[in-house]
Amino acid sequence: MTVSARPAPVQFLPDTAPFTSEQRDWLNGFFAGFIAFTDGTAASAPQSETIAPPLPSGQPAESDDDAPWHDASMPLGERMQLAEGKPLRRRMMAAMGQQDCGQCGYNCQDYADALFKGAEKRLNLCVPGGKDTTRTLKRLYEEKDSQAAAPASTAEPGAVSQRTTPALGSSRDRPVDVAFLSRRRLNSSDSDKVTNHIEFDLNGSGLDYAVGDSFGVFARNDPALVDAVIAAIGAEPDFPIADRALRDALLTDYSLGAAPDMLFHLISYLTGGERRQLAKALAVGEDPSGDAAALDVLAAIRKFPNIRPDPEAFVESLEPLQPRLYSISSSPKADPGRIALTVDEVRYAIDGRERLGVASTYLGGRIAPGSAVKTYIQRAQGFALPADRSTPIVMVGPGTGIAPFRAFLRERQATGAGGKSWLFFGHRRRGTDFFYGDEIEALHRDGGLTHLSLAWSREPGRKKTYVQDRMREEGAELYSWVDSGAHFYVCGDAKRMAKDVDAALAEIVATHGGKSAEAARAYVTALKKSGRYQADVY
Repeated sequence: MTVSARPAPVQFLPDTAPFTSEQRDWLNGFFAGFIAFTDGTAASAPQSETIAPPLPSGQPAESDDDAPWHDASMPLGERMQLAEGKPLRRRMMAAMGQQDCGQCGYNCQDYADALFKGAEKRLNLCVPGGKDTTRTLKRLYEEKDSQAAAPASTAEPGAVSQRTTPALGSSRDRPVDVAFLSRRRLNSSDSDKVTNHIEFDLNGSGLDYAVGDSFGVFARNDPALVDAVIAAIGAEPDFPIADRALRDALLTDYSLGAAPDMLFHLISYLTGGERRQLAKALAVGEDPSGDAAALDVLAAIRKFPNIRPDPEAFVESLEPLQPRLYSISSSPKADPGRIALTVDEVRYAIDGRERLGVASTYLGGRIAPGSAVKTYIQRAQGFALPADRSTPIVMVGPGTGIAPFRAFLRERQATGAGGKSWLFFGHRRRGTDFFYGDEIEALHRDGGLTHLSLAWSREPGRKKTYVQDRMREEGAELYSWVDSGAHFYVCGDAKRMAKDVDAALAEIVATHGGKSAEAARAYVTALKKSGRYQADVY
């Protein structure tokens, strides 16, 4: 009998790494297992170029009671409680961020289905869900592995599940380069925020889009942050990582945001005593010091000073740098060859250190006109203008939520759409934060925008007013529009604004439609099911 030789273990750490032999053996095995489990996303392996196949035809549908957990404003714990007792793939769906934003390359249900079937093994793609979703999916994935094999497909003989390679530029896995054109600040210099109108040149890229779609941008980390991280781990910027220098890899491939569990696992093997116990607790989602939510990668390293991880082990412990999706604020008919975004620069301070949004500040100042950016189009899922251009529309989009509605209005103007339109816009102060104000007011004067309702929450000496307050004030007319067939749209913050707008609409239906609270909620639910109430939330 011939005995096959056992393959030599994969060595992720060099013999010169600052570990004992036992630590080095454990870490090599740990990273090998992790990479096999996550299909290499912790490393800089190429992304899959396939879309998960559909569920086998003939497989019994799983009742999910219209997915009551599919609510972006609902906390993860509540969603998981509602999904308790449901099939595993539905509980995986409940763990998602519930925005159907497409940043993972799927919608929430399709991502869950792909994980359940094994067509997708990356558990860390849900950007809105973050670490909590990743941890929950890991637990559910372990449950999947412990179950018996799934029943055989009842598809007809000869039927084959097809995997389709997406076209270039139509997926996060198939980005294309486009040229950055320009940025223009939308609020005045005395505003306490910075919001930019960003434009890209699509000529020669092969990209096309429709209003309602989103634009995916692969940004780069802040060089100052990268340098600070390298200094904190005591490494050299040119340390080789595969065929690249450490600094280059950290600039483009790895997230330096929320510190991942894997980083704390690594730290626990580089320290001892109470510090080791602290790192182990953080690695499993505990928060002994009460600061876990504030720990980005740099803060995590500084919390455990004087550790000197091997740079290869360090980067393997990080998450990949994810693309950022933005609602498109231009129309291909009104702005041929160009695409525009409306982007708030994210800046805030924790413990005296300024934190920066990766993509927002990259677009806001770290990239020069003419530079190439990797991008893709994320097709909208149920967020589009009515096919009948005479159908009235109501748009609620405070702050950067104005983006798709600027696109809607420009498209309607370019195509001569005759239906009525109503925009609810709000922000802090009219004098500093009325994005596209001149453009919108001109449309209103000329009849391209039938009705304009504005809400300002920080006007000196005035009561705070939000878009949902304006909706209630004009509730009778708003109900008349909706009840007569208007399509209702909302874009913006999923956790607060969109939830408040949803509640306000239900109140308006109850008050002006003469319905009970329960009947009003059923009315709003019916609008959503029919496609007349559409949301683009984040």
